This record gives sequence, C-alpha cells and structure tokens, in this order.
Amino acid sequence: MKIALASDHAGYDLKIGIVGFLKKRGIEFKDFGCGPGEKVNYVDYAEKAIQMMKKKEFDRAILVCGTGLGMSIVANKYRGIRATPCWDEYVAEMSRKHNDSNCLTLGGRILPLDEALQIVQIWLDTHFEEGRHQMRLEKLLQVEEKNFKSKK
Repeated sequence: MKIALASDHAGYDLKIGIVGFLKKRGIEFKDFGCGPGEKVNYVDYAEKAIQMMKKKEFDRAILVCGTGLGMSIVANKYRGIRATPCWDEYVAEMSRKHNDSNCLTLGGRILPLDEALQIVQIWLDTHFEEGRHQMRLEKLLQVEEKNFKSKK
C-alpha cells in the first residue's frame, strides 16, 4: 500500500506524527507538503495528493487540516474519491468497512496525536466488507456519473 500524505499549516504537526507512524510500520508514502512554518491554503495541498492518487501512483491518501473537513471537501470533488473525516476509532472502522474510504482526513486542531494514530491504524488495517456495501458504492458511482461534468 502506498499513501499520499499532505497537510496545511494547521495539520502540519499531526502530519509529522503520522509520518513517524508510517515509517515505523514500513508503509510507503510520499509527503506532498506543506513544510514547517508555512502558512498555506489547504486546497492546494489536498489537490497535490489527490491528483497523484488519481494517477494511480498511490492507493490511498491521508490529509490533515484544522478539522479535517476542508481537506475532505476538496478530495470529494474528485471522481472516485471517498474522503472521510474521522474523529474516533468507530468512525474510522466504519468508513472502511461500509464505505471503502480511500482518503482519510483528520483534524490537527481537534485530535491529539495518540488518538489520531489509533484512527490511522484502524483505517489502514480495516478491510471493506463488500456485499450490500458494494451495491451502495455502485449507486454512488451512478450518482457521480450523473453529476460530475468531467469524465476524468
């Protein structure tokens, strides 16, 4: 599994903690920014990571901003991306089991590092249950087909 990782300035410290966690677990990743001390727009960094994911260079993405909401909004503008802001372990588990989430978004201003790492671990380790949930994903794809103007 390869992870595209990005943050804005509000998520930078949490992202650095996630970097250490991914390294410790031997998970391949690339950090698309931002760097320390930069004041940036979350939209730019979410786009960098998601565009690389869309090119199939990465399997999943983890994006961090102040609340996780802004990054989620940006990522969900892309066809095929199922970005889920997760604030606890149960939500992370269900985002994978029932929604096959391929993009985790976290809030650097609302989650302490230890809780965030538990969420990341569960999100990485939980498998999609398929079955009735696969039918729902197929319906989501139909909604995308009807509503996205671009076929990309």
